[in-house]
Amino acid sequence: MSLAFRHRIFLSLLGLGTLPLGVALVTLIFVVRSGGAPSGPRTALDDVAASGRELVAALDTVTLPADAGAALIQHAETVARSATLARRAETLTRAATQAMAAAVVTAALLLIALSILFTRRWSAHYSAPIDELADWIRRIRSGRSLPPERTDVVAAEFGALRQALRDLAGALQRLHTEEIERARLEAFQETARRVAHELRRPLTSVQLAIDQLSRTAPADSAAGAAVDVLRDEASRLDQMAAEFAAFGRLPEGPQAQVDLASLASAVAMAVAPNGAVTLSCESPLVVDGHLEPLRRALHNLVDNAVRAASGAEIRGYRHAANDTDWVHLEIVDHGPGIPEHLASRIFDPYITGRDDGTGLGLTLVRQTIAAHGGRVWADETPGGGATLHIELPATI
Repeated sequence: MSLAFRHRIFLSLLGLGTLPLGVALVTLIFVVRSGGAPSGPRTALDDVAASGRELVAALDTVTLPADAGAALIQHAETVARSATLARRAETLTRAATQAMAAAVVTAALLLIALSILFTRRWSAHYSAPIDELADWIRRIRSGRSLPPERTDVVAAEFGALRQALRDLAGALQRLHTEEIERARLEAFQETARRVAHELRRPLTSVQLAIDQLSRTAPADSAAGAAVDVLRDEASRLDQMAAEFAAFGRLPEGPQAQVDLASLASAVAMAVAPNGAVTLSCESPLVVDGHLEPLRRALHNLVDNAVRAASGAEIRGYRHAANDTDWVHLEIVDHGPGIPEHLASRIFDPYITGRDDGTGLGLTLVRQTIAAHGGRVWADETPGGGATLHIELPATI
């Protein structure tokens, strides 16, 4: 069974630092213990003292001059006193050596313990971020979410790696979501193309038949009323087929410069000639795009706002973000707002809050804005209502 990364670091550091330190300290202990006071000098003095005592004993029976006898006795006492002092010095030196050896042993054990503790903490401190990053990579590989952000202090390099992995995970999640959304939209688009194709063929015959019936049926009769109903429903089906056909294709052809400020003014007049739509736009707000798809998208948003609140406001301005200049449009109303159960799905196909809606209007808006490299989203208007945002790359 393989050891964990933290344990491998701990053992490596222990082998590189603590074990050599322990060997060096043990060697020092033996050196200190063997470096006690030598017994040679004391033994030599003892031999001299014993020899002096024998000499005094041998000369004790010999008659010597008074001064020579006194000198001999003084010499014997000096040798005896020196031997006594040497024995005491040796005893004190041995005691001091033992005390020093004990102190060295204690210091050695303390240093080894501190070394092991430091090695353990250091290995845990530097292996924990690596273990964490390895766990994050496993999470990213399996598609699981990363743990919440932490406020613990780590080395700057580990912090940069952690943030880079979190950014990578976010980018991968966005790409995965966009890929799923793209595949879903492609399926919806294929369905929409087929529905539009199937509607167009019988719808043309139905409209011709309605025109013939309208010429023969009196307008004030029951037949005339039925013809009017058929004409209205045929017109609604024709509009639905047109929306399905538009949803089934992306903007095509070369792009041109489009001033969204002028386009917003034209859309406001078309939707509400009575002045119910007010403008507050910087000018110019130029983007590269396709005029007609952008006009349809903006018309759809403004028309929805006017239907919801009998009035709307269009705000437009430029701003910079992520080293890119953007044109930002806001379509603001003070109506009932977006229902809570539809808030996260209003741009999905076939989701509508109107009885006569097809559920493709906002989906077409999102598709058009995305095809121009922008994005669209909705939020609440302060004080009530809804605000739809359009953001497109500005033309430099």
